[in-house]
Amino acid sequence: MSIPSIAVAILNYNGKEFLQKFLPTVLQNSPQATIYIIDNASTDDSVLFLQQHYPTLRLVVLTQNYGFAGGYNKGLEAIEQITTQHAYYVLLNSDVEVTPNWLAPMYDYLQTNAHVAACQPKILDYTNKNYFEYAGAAGGYMDNLGYVFCRGRIFETLEQDTGQYQQVKEIFWASGAALFIRKNAYWEVDGLDADFFAHMEEIDLCWRLRNKGHSLVYIPTATVYHVGGGTLNKQSPFKTYLNFRNNLVLLHKNLPKNQLIYKLFFRMLLDGLAALKMGKDKGWRHFIAVFKAHIDFYKTIPSTNKKRKAIQPKTSHKGWYTSSILWKYYIEKKTILEEQ
Repeated sequence: MSIPSIAVAILNYNGKEFLQKFLPTVLQNSPQATIYIIDNASTDDSVLFLQQHYPTLRLVVLTQNYGFAGGYNKGLEAIEQITTQHAYYVLLNSDVEVTPNWLAPMYDYLQTNAHVAACQPKILDYTNKNYFEYAGAAGGYMDNLGYVFCRGRIFETLEQDTGQYQQVKEIFWASGAALFIRKNAYWEVDGLDADFFAHMEEIDLCWRLRNKGHSLVYIPTATVYHVGGGTLNKQSPFKTYLNFRNNLVLLHKNLPKNQLIYKLFFRMLLDGLAALKMGKDKGWRHFIAVFKAHIDFYKTIPSTNKKRKAIQPKTSHKGWYTSSILWKYYIEKKTILEEQ
């Protein structure tokens, strides 16, 4: 089956080892699509490797590292200069192993469900393939204080895949590790927000799509395996910084007016407690990272206020978890999502 309307775009930054390992499976298992590599100004020999071993592969080379969000925007703009035939983009991490027939279920669903703008496959852990992977699992949710989590992954607890999430399900956000999205919907909301640089930018994108009336779904019959932490591992203070800063920006940008002040207030208090715990468990650099994230969040307020005016946030969405996942997990010791 040939579907020239699908563009699989892999953003690479110093990921030669991942390209060596996973690019062959992408090429083998994606006959429906055109594969593009967007190189985010790598300083290793990724580009040379691709030119030598995959000379016919479509390669977009950026002149600087624009981060995940800006890199994809720049790369997809360049792809549009090459051809406008694609109706769908697939944003695929370089550290993902795809399986046979992974694209067809997502393509077929979007072809027959015009209200759905984007979807994600089942994302399992490459190193422990019976378990869900942190970045996406079986679809993303958000609780009533703006904490993000997934079916199959709540905070650091990962579920084993026993077939419990085998139904197509509407979700709040789809993972950027393997995001299948309509091209028109992507550009309707101006793509990823480059100010995020990396982390949570896909959640912001999905939230903006929802504010435009689009839906997002999880497709369990499509499966990929994700290594995770390929660019920034969980022990990186910079990753801690990005997660805390971007979560606050995400809420400030997208929460409806009647929820904005009190939710941000509580989140910042809870962030302070989280910083103390991280400082104790992971070291003072993580405590400082949270403190710096808050300082830099304040600096973003004027520009984010301008973005809010264009978004017109709505008060309710499917996929919003109406309880506190923090309370459920840490107080009630619930490690599996209670469906609502």
